[in-house]
Amino acid sequence: MMIGIQPVGTSSRARRQWVKRIQWGVLLVLMVLIYGSHAPLITLTKVDGQVPFNPSSCVLMIELAKLSVSLATLVLTGGTAALRAPPPLVLVAPYAVPAILYALNNNLIVLMQAYMDPSSYQILSNLKIASTALLYSVCLGKRLRAAQWFALGLLMGAGVCHSYSSLEIGDLEGADAEEGPRLHVTAWGIFLVLVYCFVSGLAAVYTERVLKSQKLPLSLQNLYLYVFGVAINGLSSLSSVASEKSFLEGYSGAVWVIIAGQAANGLLMSVVLKHGSGITRLFVISCSMLVNALLSWATLGLRLTPLFLLPVSMIGLAAYLYYI
Repeated sequence: MMIGIQPVGTSSRARRQWVKRIQWGVLLVLMVLIYGSHAPLITLTKVDGQVPFNPSSCVLMIELAKLSVSLATLVLTGGTAALRAPPPLVLVAPYAVPAILYALNNNLIVLMQAYMDPSSYQILSNLKIASTALLYSVCLGKRLRAAQWFALGLLMGAGVCHSYSSLEIGDLEGADAEEGPRLHVTAWGIFLVLVYCFVSGLAAVYTERVLKSQKLPLSLQNLYLYVFGVAINGLSSLSSVASEKSFLEGYSGAVWVIIAGQAANGLLMSVVLKHGSGITRLFVISCSMLVNALLSWATLGLRLTPLFLLPVSMIGLAAYLYYI
């Protein structure tokens, strides 16, 4: 009689794989929830239709929170030896680029509003899915299968469908009765949105490349990233010192929740870019649109139409085609 003996370590290896999958699942679900709750939380903070706090100070507080958590993690994991001597400039300089790119995009978002309406921006900004995928393939040398390209096309289409379904048809029909059309995009606006999508994709792909190319602890890499983030956003905050609002004016409990959530999301995104890929980031952002809509329906009275089911189905199919 032959007795089958299971290889030693097979069951423990399978258990570790399941634990890893569960950890990734929890991380991604948490990111989707944080991303999706961002816009409804900002809406809940509004007073008489206006945001009561200084947006630049909020962004700076988020960067400071991420920097503080990164430093605390580095201390708790015993990695402070790397800080005893100034790091080489060639090691640290690459981390300034993402901060500059994200600062550029934050200004582009404001600038674009003068050349298109918010709804057109919301629809056209879905092009950043295509730009990120192209840069991911070209700059990182990642070859995507035809099914994966089709999945990313579906993902972009889902974003457009969701954006379009959020438009108020009554407003569109009544546009002729108003002074000007509700939807409008100028040629300069098209150019700016293309630059915005390119910079958005470049920032994500470049950050992923830096995090993966340097064999450093993620907490130390985050420290370098957010030092530059604090510096650049600090300068931006100082430039708006003439604003009518003081630095912490209008801060409520909801604002602090926004700061904590966005700080956590930035740190979790570093984990995704270090150990996963920028494409996963696109799926997180796309899924968060659906969470955003559901939370807006539950808390703000947003009306959901049957068209909402179309982007839900498209995102589900895209995830299946890309990862299966």
